[in-house]
Amino acid sequence: MGGIGSGRRPSYSGKDTTEDSMPLDIRRLQRAGALLPGRLVTWQWTVNDRVSASIQVHAHAHAHAGSVTLGYNYTPHGRPVEVISQTVWLETTPCVLGGSRSWFTCPTCSKRVAVIYGAGRLFACRRCKGLAFSSQGEAADDRAARRADRIRKRLGWQIGILNGPGLKPKGMHQRTYQRLLARHDAFVGLSLAGMAKKLGLLRSRFGDIDI
Repeated sequence: MGGIGSGRRPSYSGKDTTEDSMPLDIRRLQRAGALLPGRLVTWQWTVNDRVSASIQVHAHAHAHAGSVTLGYNYTPHGRPVEVISQTVWLETTPCVLGGSRSWFTCPTCSKRVAVIYGAGRLFACRRCKGLAFSSQGEAADDRAARRADRIRKRLGWQIGILNGPGLKPKGMHQRTYQRLLARHDAFVGLSLAGMAKKLGLLRSRFGDIDI
């Protein structure tokens, strides 16, 4: 698995973030049919539509519970590649309207969780990995830049608010494009104002805006 053990971006609290720690969501696995006993699938993470990491997920059936085996390469800085095979046990709970819902059993604390994270050598839950959500401790201008980048990605533009605007995506309705463009420009303005204020270039305060 490319990238485990390297390249994660810390949050503003000093912690690694869930967003950059390869989350494995059991709800997505279940919808994709990857939890059916005997299934072997390749699960991938992408950055800017390019595959950044992948693992093999092999589902197993047991007498009272299921499990998945996660297979990947661990590549810490300055050390040889290590081939990892980690078993994660599953639990199921009944749904109110029928059927059941699957959960991971965290390999570290044994708590029932929907998402485990590939931060470090083995997968575990967010608390065991000490991960922060990407929005925790985030300044308003940084949040505005992140939301502008989300719109840029939807429009197919180069990520980064200091990059110039791109073209309207082919097939996108003009009204939708104008709405996204207006939101993008508003977020960019807030972000640049915040940057200027931090650098001492803007002394006046801007009002509270829900971003």
